[in-house]
Amino acid sequence: MTIRAVFLAHTATPSGAELATLRLASALRAERLAEVATIYTEDGPMVERTRARGIDTHVVRGAFDSRAMTIGSGPLRLLAGAVALLRLGWTLGAHPTVGQADVLVAESTKALVMGAVAARRAGIPLVWQVHDRIAADYFGRPTALVIGMLGRVVAQGFLANSRTTSATLRTGRRPAEIAYPGVELGPLPPRATQRDPEETVVAVLGRLAPWKGQDVLLRAVAATRIRPRRVLLIGGAFFDEEPYAAELDRLAAYLGVPVTRTGHVDDPRPYLCDADILVHCSVLPEPFGQVVVEGMHAGCAVIASGPGGPDEIVHAGVDGLLVPGGDEAALTAALDSLIADPDLRTRLAAAGRGRAADFDVAVTARSVAAFLGRIVQRRDAAHV
Repeated sequence: MTIRAVFLAHTATPSGAELATLRLASALRAERLAEVATIYTEDGPMVERTRARGIDTHVVRGAFDSRAMTIGSGPLRLLAGAVALLRLGWTLGAHPTVGQADVLVAESTKALVMGAVAARRAGIPLVWQVHDRIAADYFGRPTALVIGMLGRVVAQGFLANSRTTSATLRTGRRPAEIAYPGVELGPLPPRATQRDPEETVVAVLGRLAPWKGQDVLLRAVAATRIRPRRVLLIGGAFFDEEPYAAELDRLAAYLGVPVTRTGHVDDPRPYLCDADILVHCSVLPEPFGQVVVEGMHAGCAVIASGPGGPDEIVHAGVDGLLVPGGDEAALTAALDSLIADPDLRTRLAAAGRGRAADFDVAVTARSVAAFLGRIVQRRDAAHV
């Protein structure tokens, strides 16, 4: 039996989690592993992207503002946001697409709150697709505790994007699966060989946010023995993080680092194929780090920050380099070693392309389909 899965998203803004879910849903559909639908609770770029993939896509709006429950929100704002989520969840539970589904997959913490009500009203199991470490250093201790307990109470299964993320979950005895955010290993734009040291191009891919550490990269680049010709900051600022983007502009000017800031781009592959080195520089442990895999697939020599998901991707010294997150001196040393040695860059990039193939989204889709099938079977067995 082919299961019918509905993915629930609280935002239609293209960020890492939303794009990973889109790739997964597309692979499930393309491989005929599941009948897939997606519900967004706001309009935005992801709606048209999802429809363009041929996925049954709906927008169910409510009074909820996706920015109402960001980290650092006051208690009144959090309470108002939670009430709006619960009300919207009740509405979602009566939506025909949810009513016809076998399983509801909540692809964020906010979607989990809505999904708890929606799945209960529709009488179907709820799976939490976890893209964030549910940890105090990211959410704060009280919020992490509340989120963790909520997941344990309302979710019938967990899809974690890495072992690092899974280790932060309170699953009890409920099923959990590691489902790495797969990449689509399609054709790439042509790329040149690794450049000479003075011509090196360094890129960092991801939304501009303090915990992503783009400021750490700029200071590390400023201390290199041979400065790269250009630094690409690929990504936009979302969720009230525009002031950080302006801060990066000022810092680059002050340090004299030659920065090109692209803003949000729908397809980063041309930029990655123009870069010699891809740096992942998060200062907090990354839940997974799909940009690391994207950089590997594009043929970049990769430097990634640990601990966290990148430790599960990179074999240090074989297909990339690892540095401690937030350690500017270590990042400068890694950059110095790669900038000065095009042959080392070439060797790491070649091995990285092979490693990226281990994260093909089709592999992830097969494991997710099997997991969702088991969740549905458990529900059916309990109702016999």
